[in-house]
Amino acid sequence: MKPVAVVTGATGGMGAEIVTDLALTHDVIAVSRNAAALAALQTRTGCCGWLGDLTDHAFLAERVAELGRLDVLVHAAAVSTHVAIDDATVHEWRRELESNVIAPAELTRLAMPLLRASRGTVIFIGSGASTKPVRGSIIYPATKHALKALADGLRLDESSNGVRVSTVSPGQTDTPMLRSSWDGDYTTERFIQPASVARAVRFVVDASPDVHLTDVAVRPRTELA
Repeated sequence: MKPVAVVTGATGGMGAEIVTDLALTHDVIAVSRNAAALAALQTRTGCCGWLGDLTDHAFLAERVAELGRLDVLVHAAAVSTHVAIDDATVHEWRRELESNVIAPAELTRLAMPLLRASRGTVIFIGSGASTKPVRGSIIYPATKHALKALADGLRLDESSNGVRVSTVSPGQTDTPMLRSSWDGDYTTERFIQPASVARAVRFVVDASPDVHLTDVAVRPRTELA
């Protein structure tokens, strides 16, 4: 049997590349709320699909209960609004915290018995913004900072159970999310390509059993302000 991987945010710029790469060696379950994009990804990669919203915790519980095995869990789903404090409403804080922190925490909690059984790997897709925030964006960096704390705490708790927990933190990556918030000249060649992030995830997944790759920073070849 192939090892099993679950990838959230599977139809996003990074998520789709991560699914494509892992599908070469794993039975991949791609999680997305975009039905058309998920169907296309399934056709292209042969992955299975969970169609639903990660903030629907009943949906997560039902799906995880159907799993018999899980070796890799990749949290690639995220939402972002480029707002400064004056425009950071309570609604937006709650929306991004629910999607970027609470949903991955709950999915990990539900999946942990399977991950312990397989001595599996949990990978959180973080962000360079968690340590190098940019002007005019207050909520997204805060949620990614919280996600890093979640990963670090989980690693301490689960290392004795053989579960590896890693944070892969890309800098500016050529995705629809970045395009929607980038202020100024947008030149694709300046940014990290999503496939490069997928290769970093692969590096973590394929790490030899004697090591634990805890933090992987993926930066543009030429640093951007």
